[in-house]
Amino acid sequence: MNEIKIVIAGPRGRMGKEALHLIHTTPHFSLVGAVDRINGGKLISDIEGLPALDAPIYEDLETCLQQVKPDVLLDLTTPEIGRKHTKLALEYGVRPVVGTTGFSAQDLTELQDLAEQKELGAIIAPNFAIGAVLMMKFSQMAAKYFQDVEIIELHHNQKLDAPSGTGIKTAEMIAEVREKKQQGHPDEKEHITGARGADFEGIRLHSVRLPGLIAHQEVLFGGDGQTLTIRHDSYNRESFMSGVQLAIETVMKIDLLVYGLENIME
Repeated sequence: MNEIKIVIAGPRGRMGKEALHLIHTTPHFSLVGAVDRINGGKLISDIEGLPALDAPIYEDLETCLQQVKPDVLLDLTTPEIGRKHTKLALEYGVRPVVGTTGFSAQDLTELQDLAEQKELGAIIAPNFAIGAVLMMKFSQMAAKYFQDVEIIELHHNQKLDAPSGTGIKTAEMIAEVREKKQQGHPDEKEHITGARGADFEGIRLHSVRLPGLIAHQEVLFGGDGQTLTIRHDSYNRESFMSGVQLAIETVMKIDLLVYGLENIME
């Protein structure tokens, strides 16, 4: 396989550190630069706890893209920065692989149009864990037979967005095959606002944030005399790396924006 030159945004985060290890140990991946707001001018190898990679660090993405000419941007930052970086990468002819969430429908439409205009691949993945993607696909299958469903997503207490991208994506996939329906008793009343969770076309979506958690989700279906629970748990960030590798390799072969790993898995 041909060498893929990668720039990573967010190298010091927990996901970023795992991704650096992936790049370091994958023969056809080459790290050519990184973006970090507080370590501009240094090398990755200068930062304690990061791999011995001699890739330069830049404080802003535009300067990085102008100087190192990568094939792929791997963005593992925050929702607001991720949106800006995705657009900037496409404008510079670089294929983005984005692990941040919080993209609106309008954001996705604009980025999809830009990717098609530039004839570049782009992948935005609410979750890189292969098991989580299967959990979403299985939930969509089950929703054809169970109309009543609630989603509980559980993450570490440093996560910035709620509901999670995985929770929203799961609800969207279920809504594609399920008729909109208000669940529960028609006269139910919340004595504390929010007790029933968010409402997505009648699907109830709950967010839990606690220290000790990484990324977890269960989808509960109810029917006459039976329930079905589909659950996925990520216990460390290494669980996401097989999906990151798949996305980086796949984005080089496509010329449109893909939202969700389920769209590139056989």
